[in-house]
Amino acid sequence: MTNPNAAPTGTVDRTLRILETLAAQPEGVALAAVADELHLPRSACHRLLADLVRCGYVRQLRDMGDYALTTRLPALGLSFLGAAGIVDIAQPIIDRLAEVSGELVRLALVDGDRLTFVAKAQGARAGLRYDPDMGIDVRLSCSAGGHAWLMTLSEERATELVARQGFGSAREYGPKAPTTFKALMKVLEEDRRRGFSMIVEMYAPGMSAMAAPVTRRGGEVAGVITIAGPLQRLTVTRMQELGSPLVHAAGELAIAATSSPLLRRREARVV
Repeated sequence: MTNPNAAPTGTVDRTLRILETLAAQPEGVALAAVADELHLPRSACHRLLADLVRCGYVRQLRDMGDYALTTRLPALGLSFLGAAGIVDIAQPIIDRLAEVSGELVRLALVDGDRLTFVAKAQGARAGLRYDPDMGIDVRLSCSAGGHAWLMTLSEERATELVARQGFGSAREYGPKAPTTFKALMKVLEEDRRRGFSMIVEMYAPGMSAMAAPVTRRGGEVAGVITIAGPLQRLTVTRMQELGSPLVHAAGELAIAATSSPLLRRREARVV
């Protein structure tokens, strides 16, 4: 896995990192800010942005102004997921679980060493709604989705994945985020006994979440399904009550996975 804090090298790496930076700032980013964040010379950053504008993936909001993504790149992603059958297969299952839980339900898929959110349904009809960005790689060490995947792996493999990505810190995530392998393995052991993961203020202050793995026939994990919401509603007791519906939804997705090439393909291990 590429170190996200390292300066990008090579045209392709630099271009992709620019796209990732713009994806996190839909309101637009100044050239200087993009260049500084990626540790790029401003002249090189300007040339790459100009190429992306010419190709239709980026637009300039005004003359000499900020740069922002167009809808072309998101459309490619949606087209890919649609062709893979993810929306048609997963959305009804996700919608039902959102209705039962009254909280945000999301599906994340395993892709090599990454776990990425690709679909969601919002069950909350009023009050505080928890709805972080989609399309992001899941922080494995301190998220319910990450724990649901890690708990299915050997300690060696789980340690390898977390070591590559790094631990989430309390400053960046929640105050109860595990910051050592010993603490993380203890949490994963509890998750295995329970059959699904549960976190309280690990990913974000005041937030809780739970997740279950979507396991293919043969034992490989295709992804995870998560429920997340504010701790004042999604209490430990409430999560325990939702354990059975969550695991049932994961089972439905596992059966449906045979109809989607993306869900049924074997995990590609990155070395």
